[in-house]
Amino acid sequence: MQALSNPNEWIEKYPALRPVIKAQPVLWLNPDKKRVSDSFPLPLGKADMEKGQAFMDQYALYIAKIFPETAATHGQIFSPLSTLDKFSSLRSRGVHKISGRFFLKCDHALPVAGSIKARGGFFEVLHFAHQLAASEGFIHENETADFSQPEIKALFSRYTIGVGSTGNLGLSIGIISAKLGFRVNVYMSHDAKEWKKNLLRKNGAHVIEEEGDFGVAIAKGRKETTRNPLGYFVDDENSSRLFLGYSLAAYEVQKQLNQLKINIDEEHPLFVYSPCGVGGSPGGVMFGLKMIYGDAVHSFFAEPTHSPAVLTGLITGLKEKISVHDIGLDNLTEADGLAVGRPSAFASEIIKKLVSGIYTIEDSALFQLLKELNDTEQIFIEPSATAGLMGPEQVLASTYLSKNKIDPSKVTHLAWSTGGDLVPEKTRKQFLQRSDHIQVKF
Repeated sequence: MQALSNPNEWIEKYPALRPVIKAQPVLWLNPDKKRVSDSFPLPLGKADMEKGQAFMDQYALYIAKIFPETAATHGQIFSPLSTLDKFSSLRSRGVHKISGRFFLKCDHALPVAGSIKARGGFFEVLHFAHQLAASEGFIHENETADFSQPEIKALFSRYTIGVGSTGNLGLSIGIISAKLGFRVNVYMSHDAKEWKKNLLRKNGAHVIEEEGDFGVAIAKGRKETTRNPLGYFVDDENSSRLFLGYSLAAYEVQKQLNQLKINIDEEHPLFVYSPCGVGGSPGGVMFGLKMIYGDAVHSFFAEPTHSPAVLTGLITGLKEKISVHDIGLDNLTEADGLAVGRPSAFASEIIKKLVSGIYTIEDSALFQLLKELNDTEQIFIEPSATAGLMGPEQVLASTYLSKNKIDPSKVTHLAWSTGGDLVPEKTRKQFLQRSDHIQVKF
């Protein structure tokens, strides 16, 4: 859509956009959030999650075979849950003490692809491979295929999988697709890191670099892939399969919290803080947790001040029909995984009903959080993955808990770490050195 003639017109129409347009940090609480217990229509349900988990279990042995690094988890895409006691203690020296327990869901340590995108990416590509093998008569629909068979490899080699990416989704799709024997084209935006492009090439993917941002990359990828009769496009802006793949992480969290004997109910709620790009991965995680714990889950997304795509879509109600460029923002951020101008059409419909709020964060704060986490817990993650770490402070400083009559001491906080394990050592040092020169007052 076309931008209004000046920022004041946007602000007059949508007053909540004032700090967003000025690229100022803001916490927005969703006035349209619904209670799961009220029962309202959603495009997916718990039955879809159960079927999706059964599918991934079905192919777990195959995953363990082709990716030996998953052998310890028997082919399951799994990440640990870490306590953040030292980090929490450091952050609690500020204005708002972090009460309740604080955990990090370490998807930066996911095997093979090193980010949360492995969950959705592997799920979607395996589904496509399974359906293709079934359609060609190699298996019945309910059977498990051996994708290493020469005949199936030959079939896959005729097909091209395409994806538009700022980096981590491209790594996920590129690695699994090439391993299965597909041709794969990854359309990368200008802000994608060079090391990610090199890693994709090393794993057999074809990298197509674009001058524009994520929106340009995904549009070109979608156009070029879909016009190929043997092309399959993994569409981050519209994919229900990616979304469902992310949602399966909720079963993992449930198991881990049970092992820690942490009870989650409305009196003892779970607050989840997720970095947000187009909204697919945080939306999927939120949806999955809501399907398990219902209204005991309170989900908050974090976006860069210069790339608040989902926030802009929700405030205006225009969702994927509006870009941050339309309100005068440049979509330039060091949080390359979050550098998107327009939200997911599919995810936005669900997010608007379930998300509790969204806060924006400046790049300088990301680097400070990166250093503090590394210094206190010896955990390194990408700058974009640190965005959720500020969540407890943001929410505790707001009226959210008092309005919802929640005792802060009974909250379990969970920040979702979305990527970082594959970052080269040289780049890690550069990030940490940059952090040394930053001091931000939160």
